[in-house]
Amino acid sequence: MSTEPLRILHVITGLGLGGAENMLTSLVLRSADTGMIPSVVSLVPGGENAARIHTAGVPISDLGMQRGLPDPRAVRRLALSIRAARPHVIQSWMYHADLMALAARVTLARAERPRLVWGVRCSDMDVSRYGPALRLIIAACARLSARPDAVLVNSHAGRTVHEKLGYHPRRFEVLENGVDTERFRPDPAARAEMRRALGLAPDAIVLAHVARRDPMKDHESYLAALDRLPHVTGLAIGLDTERLPARPNLRRLGPRTDVPRLLAAADFVISSSAFGEGFPNVLAEGMATGAPAVATDVGDAARIVGDTGRIVKPRDAEALARAIAALAGEDAAARAARRERARTRIENAYPLARSAQAYAALYRSLA
Repeated sequence: MSTEPLRILHVITGLGLGGAENMLTSLVLRSADTGMIPSVVSLVPGGENAARIHTAGVPISDLGMQRGLPDPRAVRRLALSIRAARPHVIQSWMYHADLMALAARVTLARAERPRLVWGVRCSDMDVSRYGPALRLIIAACARLSARPDAVLVNSHAGRTVHEKLGYHPRRFEVLENGVDTERFRPDPAARAEMRRALGLAPDAIVLAHVARRDPMKDHESYLAALDRLPHVTGLAIGLDTERLPARPNLRRLGPRTDVPRLLAAADFVISSSAFGEGFPNVLAEGMATGAPAVATDVGDAARIVGDTGRIVKPRDAEALARAIAALAGEDAAARAARRERARTRIENAYPLARSAQAYAALYRSLA
């Protein structure tokens, strides 16, 4: 079994442009390098990453669910998908998919049940901001956390938080995300082209904030920091960011599929999250393009950034603005050196190939 290709069925809530969705897609597209044979089931249909997976020729389907609407019939549909795929391992991603995968596996005969790995992608979620359903789902996951064969978290902060929440798995693994440093790289041509398209001068100081509009992302602090930095231009990239309140120095771009090029056009990558982050992909991706990070101290942000950028406390727009101003005020030589350190840190600490091999090693150890 250890030498034959392993069939891995990934089960995820959706396939939009979020961090978990992007990481799943990156792993699936690297499967040939690790001897894995992937297939993907999404609880809800659609999503930009679904198109990437389909184009790569990976089997992909959905359960036809609608966000926010429970559908008990979907458990049966997922069980049928498991039978059809005959995976050695199911890898589920995020709370809803974790519960769905467990429920579907229980309906199978014991001889048909593959190994199950739950995926936890966040840290200290403020559940009061999302209604009672999320609180109930997290509590159910904690109670049932010994049922999967392993629970995988992408951050050290995530493991600590979930242990406090009552997670007690048989095997608790931290596997940090990886970045495709060929896709996310310094790109002078893209930088010039994107700045022209956005009407930005070549020497403008540009910030990239890549996050859907959501309470955990705290766009309010980002906007308040921009108000204190009138000579800096901020980009807001992600679902519903086109609906943010207008600012003279803000470009509200909405969801985009050209994020690597937008990051290459930026001088700094910003994370203003107030809570909940595990391994914030955007920090590592921005740093890989040569954009040093200014981030709030949430999840593993400080671990990722190291000494290449600045970390500030959450919900403090003044501190965020001061940190951005300090980096923007460095001379050209210091800024160039900082860009190089940021890129090198990601190349050395978080390469996608290493992350993909770590996932494959975990699956082999279970199968």
